[in-house]
Amino acid sequence: MVLKANNLERRLLGLDVGHKYVGLAVSDPQNQIASPLSVLVRKKTNIDLMVKDFQTLISRFSIMGFVVGFPYSLQGQTSPEAVQVKLFIRELHNTGKLEGMNYTYWDENYTSKCVEALLNPLNLHPVESKTITDKFAATGILQGYLDNMQRNLKSQSQKH
Repeated sequence: MVLKANNLERRLLGLDVGHKYVGLAVSDPQNQIASPLSVLVRKKTNIDLMVKDFQTLISRFSIMGFVVGFPYSLQGQTSPEAVQVKLFIRELHNTGKLEGMNYTYWDENYTSKCVEALLNPLNLHPVESKTITDKFAATGILQGYLDNMQRNLKSQSQKH
């Protein structure tokens, strides 16, 4: 998925997919700044409910695609977490209810660890800390993608 001039009023949704929660972040209309949005509870039986939540967010924020945090291995091997992320995205796609939605994976290595390090001194309740971590990790994932796309757009415009 590539940002183009005609897509600049359509936003992106960042996802940090975990075992229990999916952290969400949304870009601004210019696709330059990511902001934390919310956390969805993830259960094996609620994919249809999650799809409804995604449909609502797509409509509300004019979402053009998902930037999904992917735990790339430093050794190039597929981790159990990576398999889980791909299965979740496949489940979403297989519902057939998110037609036309673009998906791209973005390296999520250390995003949660960085957020946890920032939150640790606050001594938050573990559940509160986890949900905050998930949505801010999604923000870090999405911001990394947006920064990269902005660099690519600038590089392309300088060549022309």
